[in-house]
Amino acid sequence: MSCMAASARRATRHNGAYLPALPISAMPHTTESPAAMPPSLLALYRRAHADGPGPGAAALHLGAEHTLVAVGLDPAEPAIVLTLALGHDRTAREFFRGAVPTPLELETAIGAVEDEVHAAHRRYRERLPEGPPATPLSADPGLHEAATLAGIAPGPWRVLPLDAVERLFNRLAAVSEGRPAAHEGLPESPAFAARLLVLRELMHHMPFAAVALAPQGDPPEPD
Repeated sequence: MSCMAASARRATRHNGAYLPALPISAMPHTTESPAAMPPSLLALYRRAHADGPGPGAAALHLGAEHTLVAVGLDPAEPAIVLTLALGHDRTAREFFRGAVPTPLELETAIGAVEDEVHAAHRRYRERLPEGPPATPLSADPGLHEAATLAGIAPGPWRVLPLDAVERLFNRLAAVSEGRPAAHEGLPESPAFAARLLVLRELMHHMPFAAVALAPQGDPPEPD
C-alpha cells in the first residue's frame, strides 16, 4: 500500500483496508494546567504572542517522548496546554523495527498518531472558539532539520508550510518503498521518520497551515 498521497491513505483507512492501528502505550493524552507547563514553553508562547500577527498564539515542542502544544488568546498565559503521547523516539520505538520504516509500519503509525491528534483537537476546541488556529512557534532543532531537508532557506526565523512537509513526507514514503535514502537526501533514522510523521499529522488535523521556527540558538525545549 502506498503512503504517497494523503487523500488516498485516508480513504483506505476509512474503508478498513489496512491493519488496525496499534494503541499508543504507557501514557494517555492529557490536558495540563498552564501552571504546570515548562518555563521555556511558556516563554516561547509569550514570544509567539509578541511576534504573531493575530489575536491568538501557539507554542509547539515535539520531544522524544511527548508533544506539547500551548494555545491561547491571553498574551501572558495559554488557555490550554495539550500533552500528546507522541514523540520522535517513542513513536519510532512503538511502530518502526528498522532504520527505515516499511510502508505498512508507516500506515499503522499514521492511524494511531491521527487518533491521538484528533483527540487533542477535540480538547482544544472545547476551550477555544472556532476559527483558524494560530501558527505555532517552535524552537526544536529537529524541526529546523526537517525545514532544511524540505528546502526552506536558512535564516534566523523560518516558516515551514504544510505543503513542504507533505512533499518531504512523500520522499520518506518513497524511501520506505525501496528508493535509497541517499537519493532523496534523507537520513536513515527511525526518529527522523517518526518526527516527520507526527508533525505531518499535527498539521493536517489540528490543523496548522504552517509552523514558525524560532532561531536555533534559543534554549532547547525540555521533553
